[in-house]
Amino acid sequence: MPRPLVVAAARSEVAHVPAGIDVVVTGIGKTAAATALTRHLAGRSDLADLVVVNLGTAGALHDGLDGGLDGEYGLHEIGTVLNHDINGDAIRALGHDPRDRFVIGESPTVLATGDVFVTDPVVRARLAEQAQLVDMEGYAVAYVAQEFGVPVRLVKHVSDNADEGALEWVALVDRSARILGEWAATHLG
Repeated sequence: MPRPLVVAAARSEVAHVPAGIDVVVTGIGKTAAATALTRHLAGRSDLADLVVVNLGTAGALHDGLDGGLDGEYGLHEIGTVLNHDINGDAIRALGHDPRDRFVIGESPTVLATGDVFVTDPVVRARLAEQAQLVDMEGYAVAYVAQEFGVPVRLVKHVSDNADEGALEWVALVDRSARILGEWAATHLG
């Protein structure tokens, strides 16, 4: 069984991951996540025995997403992750593959990743046309893992509804971290 490497944007998101599980905290946003994970993986010699597990919070783009894995807690394993910051159609029209979407699992849940902290209802509605959840790092983690040939899983807990309530993230993150930590203890420990 591959050894898990938990990757999270903020230490507060993985505050309850059990001791003994390797954790990399990247910082917030796609660039920080890609840079930190690339630096970490480039320094390892055990990539064939590793699975990257991105644990973190996400905003719900649809109402009623509080049930997820096992129908509880608003915990969701991601099946497809996409980069919502890039105009993939324009890049394809130029004859290039933007690699703007990765299928990483069997779950029907789609995660849109971008460098926008979503609080605007117009942005939420636009993203809801193509995804159920939104975050700021998942796509970058999946991209880097794929570049290194390392399997990846993304497990997200819904912390907010990607609306003005998202501004309360600091107060909400510990609840999510506890649930993510319980999941890690059960599935990774």
